[in-house]
Amino acid sequence: MSMLRALRRLIPAVLLPVFVLLCVCPARSQETAPAASGMTKATLTLQWYPQTQFAGYYMAREKGFYAARGIDLEIRRGGSDVDTIGELREGKTDFATLFLTVGIRYRSQSLPLVNVAQIVNRGNLLVIAYKDRKIRTIKDLNGRKMSLWGDHFSGGYKKAFSDNGIWPVIFPQFISVEVFLRGGVDACSAMSYNEYLRILHTGRRPEDLTVISLRDEGYDFPEDGVYCTEETWRKNPQLARDLREASLEGWRYAAEHPEEAVELILGEADKAGYIVNRLLLRRMLDTILPSIFPEDGSTWTPGVLSRADYERTSEMMKSVFVDMTETAPYDVFFPGGDER
Repeated sequence: MSMLRALRRLIPAVLLPVFVLLCVCPARSQETAPAASGMTKATLTLQWYPQTQFAGYYMAREKGFYAARGIDLEIRRGGSDVDTIGELREGKTDFATLFLTVGIRYRSQSLPLVNVAQIVNRGNLLVIAYKDRKIRTIKDLNGRKMSLWGDHFSGGYKKAFSDNGIWPVIFPQFISVEVFLRGGVDACSAMSYNEYLRILHTGRRPEDLTVISLRDEGYDFPEDGVYCTEETWRKNPQLARDLREASLEGWRYAAEHPEEAVELILGEADKAGYIVNRLLLRRMLDTILPSIFPEDGSTWTPGVLSRADYERTSEMMKSVFVDMTETAPYDVFFPGGDER
């Protein structure tokens, strides 16, 4: 009985501090936690399925570079079933990666796109042709069958054809170079870090192919950039700046840790149900990085769209697409450019 009386005296002494603590420090509900954390939710939609063309963005999320700047970023895959322009137009995504030519073309059609980060500042467009079909130079494409992407990527090719006075017989390329591989066309369009490597991985030998670089032909235009609408930019310009800086940090990390980047993309591709090849992913990364970070003698600044490149690309687009009558001024298309 004496032990029971002792326990009765002890229980209030133990429970009282707990009760006081609960009254003074009530538990935070889950609803208030995100606001207290100070994180801003945002969505980035990519042009295609996970591959090392986008390694920097995935790495920035993986390593917490976005989170360190207060961004809770969701990265969504692209693909043939994803209308990236439509998602921007309808507000389903905050940011998206697009070619500069795409950004210029759709901006001219009353969608107020702005470029907040020019990631790939050097052109990688190629023409791949069979040597045994007597194609050695771009002029040899005249009258020959060639598969070509649509308006999103075709501006540089059309400008090169026009300047050289040639008229290839164009077939739509859609999402692969399968028609070229089967011999259905004499030449195809390709990226140096993507389709060309895929062609080589099928067993085609470089010595059997003619590779024409549009950059070497004088048609060098920036490619992948990060875009949003003017409304998104005006609402939170700091979010766009932080997204740019974190993305560049992710790209630098990927450049310094390529095997880790490849491993990450393999995992992301597996989650997306996209079949990729480890060796191809590594070669893709090695090939695209010099277009993101300038080599000695290059003139661009990582993440920045230069005025000269923008104006040159805009003039090219107006010369090959008759429905384009005007483009936005540089300072409107690339807001905050003078900050870098």
